Amino acid sequence: MTSARSHKDSGPLRRAGRAVGHALHKPFTGTAKGIRKATHAHGAGESGLGKLIELHAVNGAGDVMITVALASTVFFSVPTDEARGRVALYLAVTMAPFTLLAPVIGPLLDRLPHGRRAAMAGAMLARAVLAITMSGAVATGGLELYPAALGVLVCSKAYGVVRSAVVPRLLPPRFSLVKANSRVTLAGLLATGVAAPVGVGLQTVGPGWPLYGACVIFLGGTVLAFTLPPKVDSAKGERKAQLVPPHGVAVSRSDSGRGAGGRARRRDRDRNGEKRPGLRSVGPSVLNGLQANCAHRALSGFLIFFLAFLLREHPLAGQSAAVSLGIAGVAAGVGNASGTAVGSWLRARAPEAIVVSVLALALGVAVLAALLFGTVMVAALSATAGFTLALSKLSLDAMIQRDVPEEVRSSAFARSETVLQMAWVIGGGIGIALPLNGVLGMSVAAGILALGAATSVRGLLGEARRASPHPRVA
Repeated sequence: MTSARSHKDSGPLRRAGRAVGHALHKPFTGTAKGIRKATHAHGAGESGLGKLIELHAVNGAGDVMITVALASTVFFSVPTDEARGRVALYLAVTMAPFTLLAPVIGPLLDRLPHGRRAAMAGAMLARAVLAITMSGAVATGGLELYPAALGVLVCSKAYGVVRSAVVPRLLPPRFSLVKANSRVTLAGLLATGVAAPVGVGLQTVGPGWPLYGACVIFLGGTVLAFTLPPKVDSAKGERKAQLVPPHGVAVSRSDSGRGAGGRARRRDRDRNGEKRPGLRSVGPSVLNGLQANCAHRALSGFLIFFLAFLLREHPLAGQSAAVSLGIAGVAAGVGNASGTAVGSWLRARAPEAIVVSVLALALGVAVLAALLFGTVMVAALSATAGFTLALSKLSLDAMIQRDVPEEVRSSAFARSETVLQMAWVIGGGIGIALPLNGVLGMSVAAGILALGAATSVRGLLGEARRASPHPRVA
């Protein structure tokens, strides 16, 4: 009798337990299903692009965990003067060698077209190992921290180069490269926004805990990289692209086009023994677009380092140093996400005009920030820099898709990404070396953009006039 009563009483308790478990489990499973549905929409799941989107989100989350750990050790844990010295040492030990290594990353990865999944997995695994290595040194700030940080940086950029080369091979039908890159970039930004506060929370437990978290994330990314479809490793029909056109050879958009006319012209040249410039260079629009993007990327590196020290030493009016840094960081993140969304919506119609417009916008805001330096203008420049960086990069992607033949497109992406990373390093170096004067810093920011405009705008406008109306990248 007692046993029967106990069994009867446990029935409602068991059902209640299952209900509570289901209620607690549903938000997580529902969120996971929602994320999977978004990343795999419009054929991205079938093509494998959804897997790459998820992998890039993992990459962004792991990188921001390491950034939190390094920032707490190198930047926040010591007085400003000592922090400047530490960051200068960080730049010298990590960025300077990376500047020498960056030019060889793209060509080296060009030699491994059949191992792209392994290359991305290797970059993830190496960072997992380096994160554990750094966890012992991050509390003391020992010199062994810096070679490990260099390794993390190189692996991160190597992943970025391979990812840029992989995206064109995973496009779903009727899916533009601009839209694909927008989704990948937005996933990375969202993952960074979610992981950053988690990393800060882990930092309160102990200085090594964000690195433990990064190790777990990168181990997951190592496994995820091998789930990409096998066509990622296929190099059928690919050739290497050069970022400098051959001497005396003009590259026309009609020669490098993907239509039947362009293919016929290339076949005629082949029969006559002529050189095929469309397969050996990326074209003037892409080169000018790359120069403009270098200005945006250098500005990004400059603002990160310069504002970090400036706002710590001289917070914005009425704000603490932490709040000042938070304002600049949030503004840059919102601007970047907005630029990515607008780029996807525009689908890079007339990309030359877009690149010129956003370069002019960023230059105008930088000049205003120099003239009217203050809280509003710092936030405005941070947001504008994020917005224009995202939109200009998406437009460059569109020009590569439109002007570079398919058989060299992956190589062009790899090499252009390496150049952009070098520009970021140079901008960061300027930011750390500059005196902490707000007006001077904003003037230098305007000068970086003015230099980019001087080297690229004329060529972009000329190409836009010669090719008007622009073919739409659907």
